[in-house]
Amino acid sequence: MKYLSVVLFTLTGMLSWSQERDNDTIGTNVINVVKPYTPSISDAFKVKETPSLDDEVTATKKEVKYNIFSFPVASTFTPAKGKAATVEKEKPAKLYDNYATLGFGSYTTILGEVYLNHAISRTDNVGGYVSHHSSQGGIEEVLLDDHFYDSEINVNYSRTLRDLSWNIEGGFLHQAYNWYGLPQPYFTTESPEANMDVNHTFYGANIGGDIQFEDTYLKNIDVLFRHFGDDYSSAENRFKATATADIPIVDEEITTTLVLDYLGGSFDRNYYTSEALKYGNFNIGLKPTYRMIYDDLTLDLGVSTFYLNDIENSDNKFYIYPNISASYKVVNEVLIAYGGIKGDLIQNSYYDFAQDNPFVSPTLFIAPTNQQYNAFVGLKGKVSNSVSYNIKGAYLAERDKALFKSNELVVNGAEEVYQHANSYGLVYDDVSTFNIGGQLSVDINRNFTLGIKADYFAYDVDNQEEAWNLPEITGSLFMDYQINKHWFAGANIYYVGERKAQMDYTNSLVPVTIETIALDSYFDANAHAGYHVNDKLSVFAKVNNIANQNYNRWLNYPVQSFQALAGATYKFDF
Repeated sequence: MKYLSVVLFTLTGMLSWSQERDNDTIGTNVINVVKPYTPSISDAFKVKETPSLDDEVTATKKEVKYNIFSFPVASTFTPAKGKAATVEKEKPAKLYDNYATLGFGSYTTILGEVYLNHAISRTDNVGGYVSHHSSQGGIEEVLLDDHFYDSEINVNYSRTLRDLSWNIEGGFLHQAYNWYGLPQPYFTTESPEANMDVNHTFYGANIGGDIQFEDTYLKNIDVLFRHFGDDYSSAENRFKATATADIPIVDEEITTTLVLDYLGGSFDRNYYTSEALKYGNFNIGLKPTYRMIYDDLTLDLGVSTFYLNDIENSDNKFYIYPNISASYKVVNEVLIAYGGIKGDLIQNSYYDFAQDNPFVSPTLFIAPTNQQYNAFVGLKGKVSNSVSYNIKGAYLAERDKALFKSNELVVNGAEEVYQHANSYGLVYDDVSTFNIGGQLSVDINRNFTLGIKADYFAYDVDNQEEAWNLPEITGSLFMDYQINKHWFAGANIYYVGERKAQMDYTNSLVPVTIETIALDSYFDANAHAGYHVNDKLSVFAKVNNIANQNYNRWLNYPVQSFQALAGATYKFDF
């Protein structure tokens, strides 16, 4: 079959070639194939890896002999077996989500706090906070009861998702104080006013929340509603909403904040008559800001615009303020220069005034403050990783700035217990303020921190005689020191410079007159120390007003002298 295949293949090829050439002829031949072709490969000549050299210049290796002369050496040294050094690992501190604190002290003081937080799931948390601080009083030389208490409760619920996180919270407030600042010697222990019940109570409730967005133009939304009042039929409602978004314009983004702020309230009477006081303000603010960054320079250019509607007086106003700031890294993080000029429409409220000065009378006239501008320059930075500083100077121009001023003494026909020059009211004036100050923070290590701050103020008023109850100098110092694993300590000192106040003064020969008084400056030094019994239980002791100064924070309102308090804190998990 092999022979036949070869013959057929050959004939086929010849036939094809003969068809292409019509004029050629070929004779008939017979091809005999003796046997099939079997190829083979011959062996290759391989070169040896190590060729042998056989010539006259080939050198021969000489044999080298080594001789070692050993002799014994007397030695008593016995090497010890090596052992790897062990490093003691400090057990990481256990962190707890909840704690409770309870303390008792002089002047029958009670201090209590409870903070709770519980993770319902990987994304949801619920928490709460309860605080109480009270004292039964006992300040020397005051004629009236001076006890107080301050209680607050707050609950919150939060959720954290991939694209947004939100939080909702609500709380209640209950506070009680006394108008115990009767001016002396006009009033004495023999005066019938020395037996007055001058207690008054504040109460409040609030609900609000916030939403934070990720990877969207809308960044956050904050909402707050608060109701505040007292036991003299005063009531105030405030609703405030703030939204911030990055608005794209061409290839740039403008950070814009929208503010909606409503305030409305009433007092049952004014200071002199039984005519009621009402107030209401609604403002809308828009604050666009454009940020430019050039190497070490950051520049924010913006403007703040507000529309104010005085509801009670049917008056509308429009305000425009600068909103410009800049910072420049002169020497990386070591020296940063900054400055700017800004303005704002400040919404004053009964709640804010009462928290600042709890001895105000429920007869206030509430109006917003027009902060025309706040121009400031400063230097800040880090001397080292543990030392930072900030030096700042500023000049503020404010129209209708609220100042606390002693209420006048109602000599005849006083109907309320706060009409005996023992309460505070408000006066408004155009005030220019020059301020220079600085602060220093020292974090030597995680166990020791120190902070110092000081400010100097100079005021210029248009209508009032003085910038009432505003200090010329303020300063503070705080320190915390974790001595060792168990012991810890700390201290803080506050300094408030001289303030000007006004009082009603009289004697047996002269009718009531007005006198300006300079309230003395004061130091208030406080310290605390404690001991961690274990990772859950700690005990502590505090002392306040160490210098035992019977200073006046407000005119005719001396504070408690030296105070001591001791208690314990317990941390736990559910």
